[in-house]
Amino acid sequence: MSDGPGHDCALCPRLVEFRHAQRHLHGEWHNAPVVSFGPLDAKLLIVGLAPGLKGANRTGRPFTGDFAGDLLYGTLGKFGFAEGKYEARADDGLALVDCRVTNAVRCVPPENKPELAEIKACNGFLGREIAAMPRLKVVLALGAIAHAAVLAALERRKSQFKFVHGARHDLGRGMTLADSYHCSRYNTNTGVLTTEMFEAVFRAIQGDMRSR
Repeated sequence: MSDGPGHDCALCPRLVEFRHAQRHLHGEWHNAPVVSFGPLDAKLLIVGLAPGLKGANRTGRPFTGDFAGDLLYGTLGKFGFAEGKYEARADDGLALVDCRVTNAVRCVPPENKPELAEIKACNGFLGREIAAMPRLKVVLALGAIAHAAVLAALERRKSQFKFVHGARHDLGRGMTLADSYHCSRYNTNTGVLTTEMFEAVFRAIQGDMRSR
C-alpha cells in the first residue's frame, strides 16, 4: 500500500514551490513528501504536524534529524516501541515495534506552519492509512493540529473531542485518541512539555493497549 503522496505530489502549490527551492539549495536532501515509518499492522499510530526542514525533509524519515526525533525515538525505545539505536539518519537500522509514525502534512511547510488548505489536502492520505491498519488501537496526536487532522480523517466532530495534553478520547470501535503537546525543541525549552510529561503519555498508552 502507498501510504502517502508520490515523490512529486502537486496538491499544494505553496509546498511544491518551497520543496523545489530546497531541492535547488540542497540537492542531496530528501526534499519530497515523507512516507510513514513503521509497520502497518501496528497497534499504535503517532501523528505529528509536518516534516521539519532540516529533519525529515532532509533525511526522508519522520522525526529524524532534529531534536523532536531525539525525544520521540528515545521515549519509544524506553517503552519498548523501538529496537536498535537511533542515530538521526534514515539508515541507522532503527526499527519500530507495534508502532508507526507519520505526519498530518507530508511535505515540509515554510516556517513549519502548514496552511489549512494544505492540511485538508493531505487528510485523505491519513484517513486511508488509518483504515489500512487492521490492529490499530491507539492514535497519539502530537499537538492540536495533528489532533484535529485525526478527527477529520475519521470523520469525527472536533467539538466533541477537545485537545488537552494527556487526554485520552474513546473514538469507538476499540480505538483511543491520545493527546500530547508536540515534542519540539520550543516546547521542551519553554517547559510546555517535559520528558516526564511525555513519558507519562506513553505509560498511559501502554495501559490502554494492554486493556484492549
